[in-house]
Amino acid sequence: MNDVIQQFDPVSFTYTYILIDHETNEAVIIDPVDTKLNHLINFITEKDLKIRYVMETHAHADHITSAGNLCKVTGATAATPTHCNITNAEIQLNDGDELNFGKQQKIIALHTPGHTAGSMSFIWNDNVFTGDTLLINGCGRTDFQSGSNQQLYESITEKLFTLPDHTKVFPGHDYHGNKQSTIGDEKKSNPRLAGKSLEDFINIMDNLNLPKPKLIDEAVPANLTLGLVSHAAE
Repeated sequence: MNDVIQQFDPVSFTYTYILIDHETNEAVIIDPVDTKLNHLINFITEKDLKIRYVMETHAHADHITSAGNLCKVTGATAATPTHCNITNAEIQLNDGDELNFGKQQKIIALHTPGHTAGSMSFIWNDNVFTGDTLLINGCGRTDFQSGSNQQLYESITEKLFTLPDHTKVFPGHDYHGNKQSTIGDEKKSNPRLAGKSLEDFINIMDNLNLPKPKLIDEAVPANLTLGLVSHAAE
């Protein structure tokens, strides 16, 4: 038996995920947020979880990760995408790499660049954790951090959309109260991608006119060290 716990940070609209193998109580955490560190530690203690890995989908621009401090507290190992250059993570993940936890649990790393050059999605059973690559009825922006419209389109249409339609999609963010979707639903109804050519997609993305993330100048450098620089400076 296994489970996905989804926690939400209402300030950055970030989802953090806890993947649990109930046979062993071993767990993996994806994209933890610094301001939710104590809440997360309390949950881990309450459920008596043994954290095997703390994983990042990319170096975030809108919040600071608690991955480094979480690893210190729990003894977990940090695993991050190799092309994100998060140098103090013990495991540098490449496309197709697998991490095992619990009794028979396996997570597969899928390199899905576009939002950033290093962005990854993580496949676990019939679930995919897409970070900022694929959102519910949307996708991550491409106008900073080595973003690429073409790479994002290819990552979604040639990688994520080749997963089975019933695969549950758990995004890194949602701004409208949605919690999960499926690959089939996104293929059919995502307004940026459904029936859209690469040229259509580029035109949509080039005209989003989104404001700069408020924390980007602080968050990106901190997240390149698993969030430990910002805490050391406090």
